[in-house]
Amino acid sequence: MKVNGTLMNYYIHCPRQCYLFGNRINLEDNSETVNIGKILHEERADNENTEIALDNIKLDKLTKEYLTEVKKSDADIEACKWQLLLYLKILKDKGIVRKGKLEFIEKKKTIKKTMVLELTPEIEIMLKKYVKAIDELLKCDEVPPVLGKSSCKKCAYYEYCYI
Repeated sequence: MKVNGTLMNYYIHCPRQCYLFGNRINLEDNSETVNIGKILHEERADNENTEIALDNIKLDKLTKEYLTEVKKSDADIEACKWQLLLYLKILKDKGIVRKGKLEFIEKKKTIKKTMVLELTPEIEIMLKKYVKAIDELLKCDEVPPVLGKSSCKKCAYYEYCYI
């Protein structure tokens, strides 16, 4: 499986989740949290009609200046950042150079948080390392260990990992 934004996000968030998803063990269809995120994404897409499919990724919004990625929550900013940075690198490899913008929307909040990111040579080196690590992880015979973080309780894979 070619590394996409979802795998990058999951790898940063939880290598076990990345491994399971990357090896076609998908429990997300049963997750209320994931479904809420999809609904928010669809509502936004219906209003703005901006989602673009490119190779094995889906971009939320592309303008002359920014590639914008919209997230339901800022619960794991680091994972979201690396997902967007991967998208920026994929675009750059196709000759499209943009800044990245992360927008976090919470259904109950009226204030929207926004972050702006840019690719640097150091980030590109780190992206290569992450992609290589994800490729190697997905080829492993053993599932990575459970992290045991408090955020695990909200994960679509919680029952798989803890029961």
